[in-house]
Amino acid sequence: MIDQIEASLVVERSYKADSKELWELWATKDGFESWWGPQGFRVDVHTIEARPDGALQYDMIAATPEMQAAMVKMGQPASTLCKGKFTEFRPEEHLTLTQMIDFLPDVPAHESRIDVDFIPAADGHVRMIVTMGQLYDAKTSGMQQQGFASQLTKLDKRFGWEG
Repeated sequence: MIDQIEASLVVERSYKADSKELWELWATKDGFESWWGPQGFRVDVHTIEARPDGALQYDMIAATPEMQAAMVKMGQPASTLCKGKFTEFRPEEHLTLTQMIDFLPDVPAHESRIDVDFIPAADGHVRMIVTMGQLYDAKTSGMQQQGFASQLTKLDKRFGWEG
């Protein structure tokens, strides 16, 4: 029996930045490429259409010798094409990114939904609230959680977040 996940994962950060700066990290090629992907990985964006129902397509690439070796050990390619779209899009306020997860061995293709809210605060910070919906099973959701936590460290360092 598949171990189903019932709840979404919510991650919140407050960064000393403005909404536009954080928004562009999600909605522009340069911004997305600057932080997306766990430590040891990078992305090359092919398409990013920053609008409702706009496409997002990128390669997730093992960028360090350690990650390349780990991928080989798992029998996985060092680069994977990832496809998604922005299903909700309100500039500098909210976006929903829906991606197709069709690259994991022994896991049926399924969608991943990530909702992001940007809430300006009076102190010059912006709250970024990320809600990730459940994936296929507990193992897959755990992998998503670990990967996202790893890639968030790139933003934490950039904006001096100390958690």
